[in-house]
Amino acid sequence: MRPNGPAQRAIRKAQNKSLRLLERITGLDRGYLSRIETGQIRHVADTSVQKIADALGVPTEAITHKEKT
Repeated sequence: MRPNGPAQRAIRKAQNKSLRLLERITGLDRGYLSRIETGQIRHVADTSVQKIADALGVPTEAITHKEKT
């Protein structure tokens, strides 16, 4: 999946969740989460996107770009 890092960060910030908290909830490395948010990582495993979406309480569509078919 193609993550939408800025959207992910905006949602996380709006919920007053830190990267450290997101790391604890998802089990994903904080540096990895940061690189997703800054656009340094352009493709993320579906399972990782789902973990992040679940932790933020949003559908995966809220934190991903629509895939071109």
